[in-house]
Amino acid sequence: MANRLIGEVPMVGIRPVIDGRERGVRESLEQQVMDLAKAAATFIESNLRLPGGEKVECVIADTCIGGVAEAAMCAAKFKKEGVGVSLTVTPCWCYGTEVMDTDPLIPKAVWGFNGTERPGAVYLAAALAGYTQKGLPAFGIYGRDVQDAGDTTIPDDVQEKILRFIKAALAVAQMSGKSYLSIGYSSMGIAGSMVNSDFFQDYLGIRTEFVDSTEILRRIDEGIYDKDEFEKALKWTKENCKEGLDRNKPEVQVDHTRKEHEWETVVKMTLICRDMMIGNPKLIDMGYREEGLGRNAILGGFQGQRQWTDYQPNADYTEAILNSSFDWNGIREAFVLATENDSLNGVVMLFGHLLTNTSQIFSDVRTYWSPDAVKRVTGKELTGKTKDGIIHLINSGSTTLDATAQQRDIEGNPVMKPFWEISEDEMQACLKNTVWPPADREYFRGGGFSSLFKTAGEMPVTMSRINLVKGQGPVLQIAEGWTVELPDDIHEILDERTNPTWPTTWFVPRTNGTGAFKDVYSVMANWGANHGAISYGHIGADLITLASMLRIPVCMHNVDNDDIFRPSAWASFGEDKEGADYRACNTYGPLYGI
Repeated sequence: MANRLIGEVPMVGIRPVIDGRERGVRESLEQQVMDLAKAAATFIESNLRLPGGEKVECVIADTCIGGVAEAAMCAAKFKKEGVGVSLTVTPCWCYGTEVMDTDPLIPKAVWGFNGTERPGAVYLAAALAGYTQKGLPAFGIYGRDVQDAGDTTIPDDVQEKILRFIKAALAVAQMSGKSYLSIGYSSMGIAGSMVNSDFFQDYLGIRTEFVDSTEILRRIDEGIYDKDEFEKALKWTKENCKEGLDRNKPEVQVDHTRKEHEWETVVKMTLICRDMMIGNPKLIDMGYREEGLGRNAILGGFQGQRQWTDYQPNADYTEAILNSSFDWNGIREAFVLATENDSLNGVVMLFGHLLTNTSQIFSDVRTYWSPDAVKRVTGKELTGKTKDGIIHLINSGSTTLDATAQQRDIEGNPVMKPFWEISEDEMQACLKNTVWPPADREYFRGGGFSSLFKTAGEMPVTMSRINLVKGQGPVLQIAEGWTVELPDDIHEILDERTNPTWPTTWFVPRTNGTGAFKDVYSVMANWGANHGAISYGHIGADLITLASMLRIPVCMHNVDNDDIFRPSAWASFGEDKEGADYRACNTYGPLYGI
């Protein structure tokens, strides 16, 4: 399933720039400059992979770049090779505007080697001033400590910035030219499911594809799915997805025959939604070329409520399985499919997936439980990380089964891994810790099955969300924190008060005593929508870097200021980082805006 979308995966272009004065100066630098480029390429290729499992590949300019002609040669090569990220490296002075990368759509950074023998830092400052003056924001990378001229090692602080820049820039490049697949449209008046095509195109370079939900019914009725794979998927589902307790009132419960029909339907829905996203050559072989080509969708959303779910089984199974790192075909890259077609939550799910290569959690940001409220209803006190309160993350649909947190690192801690690191035993543990109760028929009249599990703790996670603000545009919220486990006698009482047939993640954000992060309550009170996307790891700094590339300001975060890495031009918009971010994003406008 690697590179399952149309188009080649983006390459990282390395641009070794040099002092162009020949007859002595350039010749003395050629080897050192090219060695620096090779060291950067080796470091990047050794440390990064794409979500499909492919190793990141670098392309180095054929020669060092000493002037505009060689800059043009490099640009031509990068275009031919499919470069989507530009990293310029040098240990010396160069002619700034003559050697610069002028492609406005490719994220760019400049690493100016910190050595006293040659003025790499002087070039870096001149180059960044040139990029800023020409309206081409670029990231500046400058090591804290002076190195010797022949040193090809990359200091830790430089490594951190290179990786942060490359990961975010590759995310930008991977999104460009892909699609958002909207299956159905607006769900229950949720604004995020009123898919804004201009936002997707202007800020992300993603086109929007709209398909009515009846297309799923058509494909079911006309048999436009792989019958052999359906039988395999249904068998796997019966063996691995244990049906849970039916908590519906007796008068609305359905018999075994109806439940069997619903299981068959949700499995078919899963196959069909996947095929609609990325296509399926088997459908082409069956004579359905149009359907078999798919929509080249890097992400999508399923409307569900209410027109579909009042009539047909819900898509909880479909969303959960597609968003997980495994299915009946084995362990594979997770998809990104937002429940209730909340496209804005789908976007940050995609951000998290592209930055971490892991599957994503989709949740309602449902309830803040204060210590006093917990004690009142349970008679118990919260302790440890939960002592100041907890946020209940719970939703019927898109939460990946990886969020059971049954995968483990080398020290035995619960984690969520890229699919190529997940073992068969870990996959089975995720499945065994999930049950599938029949859907609540007061919510979902057409039936279906919702996953039920409890996320293990403690895992470092980051919750994020994009909201559209009239007159402003998109803004990004970020909250780093941890999943936590509650004692069973507390968990069961709190869970029963919400919906005991849905998956639960207990979340504690990291607070700092000020603003939106004054305390846990303030995080909940300042969250801008009913949904949040939760990604494994503390990736807030990576999200901030990515947002700056797309010109999306960050309105709320708990990332340390020292870890914030944005284009150098942002420093020209004021010392207050939040205000400067808004002014810079407003000045430059969306990356793909016309």
